[in-house]
Amino acid sequence: MTKGERWNAIMKRLGFETAASILELSRDLDVSPMTVRRDLAALAREGKVRVLYGSAMLHPNLARREGDAHYSLNAAGAEHAEEKRRIGKAAAALAEPGDSLIVDCGSTTEYVARYLPEDEEYTVLCYSLNVVSELVRRSGCRTHFSGGLFHENTLMFESPEGLEAIRHFRANKAFLSASGVDARFGVTCSNAYERETKKAVIQSSLRKILVVDSSKFGAVRPAYFADLADFDEIVTDPGIPDEYRRIAGERGIRLTVV
Repeated sequence: MTKGERWNAIMKRLGFETAASILELSRDLDVSPMTVRRDLAALAREGKVRVLYGSAMLHPNLARREGDAHYSLNAAGAEHAEEKRRIGKAAAALAEPGDSLIVDCGSTTEYVARYLPEDEEYTVLCYSLNVVSELVRRSGCRTHFSGGLFHENTLMFESPEGLEAIRHFRANKAFLSASGVDARFGVTCSNAYERETKKAVIQSSLRKILVVDSSKFGAVRPAYFADLADFDEIVTDPGIPDEYRRIAGERGIRLTVV
């Protein structure tokens, strides 16, 4: 198989399955993992894939499909990317040495993980592939991973055992994502399987920090998991509607706009 044929096969596989491990691609292509790594590095330089820890996925800008109503982390990551980067960086700055943290799944929380300190000592519990891939690179981070069934559209793992791990963990700060934030209908997500995990995180955390870009305000998604008042702080961008600035103040929620 030529290099071009391997690249086409890799892109076809990622187009169907969102993500694949290097070992899976190695078996499919009947080449060494080192060859796959070189191929992925070249495809990443061309902006076609993203390489995570031991796996790869289509680049968000390539994976995005106009009019696709099905939630995909790849597509979500391509929307408001600069705002999410600033939000994640500002949220990560709230972490302090010795903290016990929970980092939720999502495209914005991936930036939280990416900007956490490199060498300070702290403990983080997480349950998604993109977040754990960022955390394991940090020498001072003690990473707990709850595990379970893998959901390709969000890169999240969930299971009854994972929920128990979260319920027995105690965090002084939790960073949670959402697909919708509405004053009347609460804080919602797109996938029902996320709901119980997010609820468990809220119950296990002292300080709950919602990290969302301004497009989420006024939106309602199918799976409700919290009231706005359940959060101690919101980190967002300047596009947040004035109505929600007022609501945050009235409900005693600290608002950080970056």
